[in-house]
Amino acid sequence: MYLALNNKSPFYQLIYFREGKRTSVSTGSANKKEAEKFLSSFNPGSREVIKTKKTSITLSRFVSEYKTYVGNTYSQKYLIKAVTPSFNRLQAFLSDMSIEQITSRDIDQFISSVFAKSKFAASLYHRTLKAAFNKAVVWNYIQENPFSKIKSPKVTNSFPVYITEAELILILNKTENQLYKDIFTTAFYTGLRLGEILNMKWNWIDFSQDVITVKNSDEFKTKTKRERIIPIHPKVKTILKRLLPLCKQKSNNLVFYHIVGIKLNEGYISKCFKKAVRSAKLDDKIHFHSLRHSFASALVQRSVSLYAVKELLGHENIKTTQIYSHLQRENLSQAVNSL
Repeated sequence: MYLALNNKSPFYQLIYFREGKRTSVSTGSANKKEAEKFLSSFNPGSREVIKTKKTSITLSRFVSEYKTYVGNTYSQKYLIKAVTPSFNRLQAFLSDMSIEQITSRDIDQFISSVFAKSKFAASLYHRTLKAAFNKAVVWNYIQENPFSKIKSPKVTNSFPVYITEAELILILNKTENQLYKDIFTTAFYTGLRLGEILNMKWNWIDFSQDVITVKNSDEFKTKTKRERIIPIHPKVKTILKRLLPLCKQKSNNLVFYHIVGIKLNEGYISKCFKKAVRSAKLDDKIHFHSLRHSFASALVQRSVSLYAVKELLGHENIKTTQIYSHLQRENLSQAVNSL
């Protein structure tokens, strides 16, 4: 048996072998001396030791370990927008008890209290925290997930908001800054997420094959951690060709920027887009992500298969892409006419 650190947890892991298989258990401490004490008292054949280990993990310590795991495994956006607020709300509701003491009744009351104020927040917290406590089961901190017996709150599923090419032109006409016009146009004709556009570098662009390869790097990771290829639309190519002479031929330079080497702020760009939408007197439900929906919607309405759209958008699961299936009007009409 020995101690080791990895990039998935701030705590020392105890490594041992059971029936020839390498097994690990968290010591629950980032302090080496405390971890060594755990090592000296640990008996692989003793369930009592493992039980003691479980009850020693407080909610706050688990949150710290899980956030580190998420930060190394998933996108920063998921950590900031979902994991952190979910745990903040749970910690405000519960005392800092051992996570093994958290019951399904506690979770039911917690979700109900959130649902009374926001059904969408309740749904987000439920699925986010359920995934977190599933990991606690895997890590041998608890035997059963307290969320497993609590149903996810039902929320109304609405169709994604999208705009037409004519509406895009109205928005562009209300946008004075040419850089922002270029970003809005690129989003509409590529389906790229805002973070992907603002992190795009010239080494993503291949004019010989007219494709953009969304790449991972030390500074940027895609939402799914997978790279994907997007064909360059003629209107996007025109923008890129115009910007190319300004990049000083450095392949690792950002494509869109105010100051060389400094990434534009996502929140600011979103607000600029929203301002243009309102100036154009369009539906206030339209936001920057609607440009991505518009790309997908336009493809589906042109009879492009959902599986092709899935690959272009970089969805992990076809179920995510199926939110656009209602736009396959020709297929739906054929189905009804066949009766």
